[in-house]
Parts: sequence; structure tokens; C-alpha cells
Amino acid sequence: MMIDMTGKTALITGASRGIGESAARVFAEAGANVVLVARSSDDIERIASEIGDQAIACTCDISSYESVQSAVTKTVETFGCLDVLINNAGGLEPISHLATSDPEGWGKIIDINLKGVYYGMRAVMPIMQAAGGGSILTISSGAAHGPVEAWSHYCASKAGVNMLTRCVDKEERANGIRAIGLSPGTVATQMQRDIKESGINPVSQLEWSDHIPPEWVAQCLLWMCGPEADDWIGDEISLRDEDIRRKVGLI
Repeated sequence: MMIDMTGKTALITGASRGIGESAARVFAEAGANVVLVARSSDDIERIASEIGDQAIACTCDISSYESVQSAVTKTVETFGCLDVLINNAGGLEPISHLATSDPEGWGKIIDINLKGVYYGMRAVMPIMQAAGGGSILTISSGAAHGPVEAWSHYCASKAGVNMLTRCVDKEERANGIRAIGLSPGTVATQMQRDIKESGINPVSQLEWSDHIPPEWVAQCLLWMCGPEADDWIGDEISLRDEDIRRKVGLI
């Protein structure tokens, strides 16, 4: 059964395409107000227009705390609450072996994938504390738990994100804040096209049919807002798990 999100507001980073766009549409269908956050203003404005009055677009660079804080402020001013943060925005380029990696490019991925997630958490937590709770859902990865060739920046950032989720839970569970990670497996998005083009490591050798649709991830994120996901608070859910897929209604 679809979770009713009427009267709730979800802020979704990386909402211009892929998982973020799908999450915006799925949460809106469930009744939520949705705030689409991304640097691609044309894309998020188009998607918000297609969703309707319950959606707004916020052009935002998540590697800047000031920009993230501005999006959070606009969310509360527009809808009066912020109940769900979906930390989805992330990058992988440039894919490179560590010894030949570009320090600036490597650091930029840390700014987006790790610091951007921290900025989102930091900006929403006082609001959720004052409201008596909320859900902070963060896209993780199998790369958080094991090294992948030429993905040192991505692996390091996702390992850090996993620990941030655990830290939020350690400090804020008593305040009603539900912090959960989601490791979706490989998803049919532009990132997988970039990985395929690199030709490096086994992930790049996967067929397109091996990847799950972004809509599956969006449906799981919605399910994670309900009480059935409470057993995973402070932990990570794997969408590779058939039992999870069954619970979400994907099987």
C-alpha cells in the first residue's frame, strides 16, 4: 500500500534526473510537497511544473553550505515544514586510478558526495529537532564497504556518508530523527552510462539490462518513510535484497 505523505514535505537533492526526478514524482503522487534541488535549473523547473503546485524548484550547488541553507529556508517558507531529506545528489567523474588522479577533480567529488550530504543534514536537523522528528534518507552504495578500481574518491565519499548516517542516528534518534541509508545496487541512470564508457572495473562491463530502474529506488525511499523501515534506522537498506524488494512491493 502506498504511504500517505499528505501534508509532508520532502526536499530531494540531485532532482534533475534519474533517482532524484523519480523520487520527486513518486513522493508527489503519495501526497507530499516536493522541493527539487539541483544545479540544472531548467530541468528542475520543468519537472516541478509537470508535477504541479505541490512542487517547487530550487537551483542549488550542494557543495556550498550557503546554497543548501538557502534551499532549506525557501522550503520552510513555502510549505511550512520539512519532514524528509533525500540526499541523492552525487558524482563519479573523473574516473581514474589513484596514482594518476587529478587532485582538484578528486576533491570536487568529496565536496559533492560527502560534504554535500553533511551540509544537507546540518541544514535540516534543527528544523526536524524543533518539529519533533523527520527522516534523513541518504543514497549509499556497495562502494561504501569495499574498494572498486578507479573509484577511490567515490568509495571514500560513500564510506563517509555511511558513517554520517550512523552519527546522525547516534545523536538524534532520541529526538525522533530517522537516519537511514539506501544502497540501491546499479541503477539505469546517466552515471551508469559514464561508468560503461570508462571501461574500467567489472561494473563497466555490466549490460544495461542488469541495472534496476530509478523508479524502484524511488518506491523504496517512499517505503522507508513508513514504520516498516524502522528496523533499519541508523543502518543501511540494500535494494539487492529480495526480501526488501518484496516488502517494497517490487516483487
